[in-house]
Amino acid sequence: MSAGFLAVDSGGSGLRVVVGTAGDDGRGPLGRRVSGEPVRTGARGIDPGHLLAQLLPMAAALTGETGVTRLDTVVVGAAGMATLGDALRAELPGALARELGTRRIALAADAVTAYVGALGPRSGAVVAAGTGLIATGTDLTRWRRADGWGHLLGDCGSGAWIGRAGLEAALRAHDGREGGSAPLLALAEERFGPASGLPGRVYPRSDRPAVLASFAPDVAACAAGDPVAAGVLRTAARHIADSAAAVCPRDGEPRVAVTGGLLKMGGPLVVPLEEELAKRLPRARRVTAEGDPLDGAVRIATGLATGSLALPEDDRMLWVTSAPGGR
Repeated sequence: MSAGFLAVDSGGSGLRVVVGTAGDDGRGPLGRRVSGEPVRTGARGIDPGHLLAQLLPMAAALTGETGVTRLDTVVVGAAGMATLGDALRAELPGALARELGTRRIALAADAVTAYVGALGPRSGAVVAAGTGLIATGTDLTRWRRADGWGHLLGDCGSGAWIGRAGLEAALRAHDGREGGSAPLLALAEERFGPASGLPGRVYPRSDRPAVLASFAPDVAACAAGDPVAAGVLRTAARHIADSAAAVCPRDGEPRVAVTGGLLKMGGPLVVPLEEELAKRLPRARRVTAEGDPLDGAVRIATGLATGSLALPEDDRMLWVTSAPGGR
């Protein structure tokens, strides 16, 4: 065994890496490694040096285990690639050619790897809904994206959005304003302490989106008996459906999938979400995601290695290049 591929998923919890082989005699993924350290982001965007410092030892260990001696194809899917990936595009091809013998490289936004993991190379739309939220769609000629603008400017319907809306309703009840929820106020004070101190416990936090999202399950827990909490989730469902509709191809019967941890909230969110998706996208076929972003990176790597990649290229969403000079 000699040439193979390296597929990478770089996110907020660190790196996940797969080495495998493709083609007629390929056996798919052969070995995996996980790093719990997220890649740093600085003035130049995603830090290529920090990524390589983690990735190269993992690749060396995996090639030793699997018998893959040269990684001809590398695919890196990374959070922030669309807006923060310039340094990676400038430096990774040369570095990977020198260190791993790489000849082909694809750098993808994590929204793209999530899409490909969920649907494969098919027309449709995928909403990745967790602490944040982004929707990605393609008709296989170009990519479209909606939202993903962060908890201050967007991520509408996300865990952070639901948590923030629930805390707003709690503070309305604390003040005696209309639209407040006494059950949400009780849960907020149980989780965060007295309502009067809530801004001081939320605003200074560097992990503010995660803090806000931590209250989303409490909103879901209240929904059955509290119309305010139920209304928050219904509005979140409309926002999610809006994003899916914005990116979904207009022709044919596209597939639509929703992925991410937000679905763990269950019926209080999923039931109105299914209703909103049916209303906004009556022609779409609602499907369950086939895999996750790492599966998407493996699928892209397999297609690139075999010359069968059937996805649109895009400088920001899915950038494919050759790396001449690989050993």
